[in-house]
Amino acid sequence: MLIRYKKTFEKIAMGLLSFMPSEKDLKKLQHTIKEYEIEEDWQLFLWKEEDIIGLLGVLYQNDANALMIQHISVNPSHRFQGVGKKMVQALKDMYSDKDIISNENTAAFIEKCDVC
Repeated sequence: MLIRYKKTFEKIAMGLLSFMPSEKDLKKLQHTIKEYEIEEDWQLFLWKEEDIIGLLGVLYQNDANALMIQHISVNPSHRFQGVGKKMVQALKDMYSDKDIISNENTAAFIEKCDVC
């Protein structure tokens, strides 16, 4: 299930976010987490089964009535099990009134999900 990010999940979130190719640098990673904590239009979700195994970061596009998926990451030991697709579908269910769009970093995966 998708849960909203809280500061207590910071280390887990940073670990999952670090699997994104654009977030390998520690300073960049810390900056990104800070953006999710302070920017109103940025929202970070974690995917929890028994443990937290995935992360989904979105940017509200109010002018387009859309959510842009900026970051999506799954723990490598849980990949190829449909977790990413479940996260995107859960987001779509939570925000059924909004369009779900991707950016250049998430487009290839989101297209494969075939839920948008």
